[in-house]
Order: sequence, then structure tokens, then C-alpha cells
Amino acid sequence: MIITSMISESKLQKIEHVIDYLQQVPFDASPADLYSGSDLYHGYHPDALDSFSQCYDQQVYNHFITKGKHAQDIQESLARTLHDHAIHAAMNQFIAEHDERLFIGVMGGHALKRTDEMFGTIVRLSKQLTEEGFFMISGGGPGAMEATHLGAWMAGKTETDLDDALSILSVAPSFSDEGWLSSAFRVMTQYPQEQYVSLGIPTWLYGHEPSTPFATHIAKFFQNSIREDNILTLPYGGIIYTPGSAGTMQEVFQDAVQNHYLSFGYSSPMIFIGKDFWTYDMPIYPLLERMMETGMYRNLLLTLTDDIDEVVSELHQFRETKVNNH
Repeated sequence: MIITSMISESKLQKIEHVIDYLQQVPFDASPADLYSGSDLYHGYHPDALDSFSQCYDQQVYNHFITKGKHAQDIQESLARTLHDHAIHAAMNQFIAEHDERLFIGVMGGHALKRTDEMFGTIVRLSKQLTEEGFFMISGGGPGAMEATHLGAWMAGKTETDLDDALSILSVAPSFSDEGWLSSAFRVMTQYPQEQYVSLGIPTWLYGHEPSTPFATHIAKFFQNSIREDNILTLPYGGIIYTPGSAGTMQEVFQDAVQNHYLSFGYSSPMIFIGKDFWTYDMPIYPLLERMMETGMYRNLLLTLTDDIDEVVSELHQFRETKVNNH
């Protein structure tokens, strides 16, 4: 009563109006936990026609598009900000439960098909790293991102199990193919995961690209800037770059700046898989080397390889170095 007496009736009405709005949006403006694949796709049933368009994730995305990617309505802007703040808090709690030096990021193209050789390479690498105690992080979408979380999901399973899972997924190679999501849930049902975890960080800004349900923990944001910052700062144990396009290029240089300035106290490995791609198709690696030679970049820990064993070795070596110096 004391507080409300200090607020005019018109302001109280505005506050009540905002509260009403927060209760009406199709998303929880104050989620207590990170999402799971089941949470995002609640309402989706593989055998039910058009159920995808009715699931939680798509309902939120449709609302997001209707209200505008950059909401002009202050109530909508507040609802999104509160949501992202709560997700960020839940993500920080998840991170606090693990050793930061064990977080490994994977960057790469969203268009990578499940049937491509690189997809299988990322899956097997992620599976091995997860089994060896690392925690995998990606942008949480399809392509190379899905491969990262599929590998983590299949950690502890046999090679035969993994081959079977890849076979199941091959019926829908691209995220635009019918059966992309249903085949993922089929794998998850057939090979449940209760021991290992991974963190996907997608955004509704790119909501036309479905989030992979293979990530056991999903921090989905409205603001892509928050998402990009986190997928590049949280992998303190290093980032693995696989072939990609514009988004991956942006991530390389954003990560390089952080490492150059030792923004978080130390530099982390930047490992590039695909010598031909990073040397000729997209000659970023020679540029980074040249900038290191001239002093325009400092502190970068660069590796270019086609050898998965070398990737694993570099990450373990860095991990042991940080443990000894901790």
C-alpha cells in the first residue's frame, strides 16, 4: 500500500497493462531453465500433419515475425528482453556447474548436409571429445551445428549405433527436407542420452532454420547479438572452425579480436579443419598468419589440419596447460 500510494493511478494502469501483455505473449517471459528439444518442439508430433507449425518454437517465431524482428512496441521489446535475461541467467548457472576450460565450440555452415563427409567428421569428433570430458557448444541450428550435438548425443554409444543413427538421418539430408525433424526425434528415441550434455545457442532471428533437438540444453535468444557473443566467448577451451560462409567468416574475426586482446585473461585455440578450404577456397588462414607475422594480431593459437587426431591433441594439450597454470 505504501509503494502503490506513491504511484499515480495512470502509472499503475500502465504497469497492469504491461503485466497483462507479458501474460499474453506465446512465450514465457521469465523461464526458469534452459530449453530442451522437447520444450522447443512441444506440440510437434511426427505423424500429425501440420503439427510443426503449431509447436511452441514455431508459434514463438511466428509471433516474432509478426511483431517485427526489431520490435518497435515497448511492451514486446520488454517481453523479449526479460526472456533473454532469464535465459542468460539459466545459461550462466549451467556454465557454473562445469569447468570453463572444457567448453569447446564448433563453427560451420548451416547448409552442410547430413550426407556430406564433413558432417560425419564433425559428428565423430564431437562424440570423441564429449567422451573425453569436453562440453560441446554450437549455434544450435542445422548443418555443422547439428553434427556437433548429434556427436555429443551419441557419446557412449557404439560405432554401429552411430552408423545406424546417420543412416536414419540420411532420409532428410537438408533441414529444408521433409522428415528432417522427425528423423532426429527417431534417433533420440532409439538412442536416448542420459549421461552426456551439450549446449546449443540458437536465435529466433534465424528461426527459419530449425534448432537441433540433439542439444540437451538450449539457450534460445531473441537477440542474435547476445547469441553470437556467447557462442564465441563461452568456448574457453577452444573453437573448431569447419567450412562455412558469411556467418562463419564473421565468427573467425570476432574470435580473433578476443584472443588478440586476451579479453578473458588468456587466448584459446583456433583450429581450422579443411586445409584446402581455409587456404584456397576461403583463404582466411594465410591472412591470419600474415597478420600474426606483422604484429597486427597477437596471441592467436592457430592450427590448420585435416587430421582429427591433431585436433584432439591440440585441445588436450591446451587443457593440460591451463590446468597446470590455474
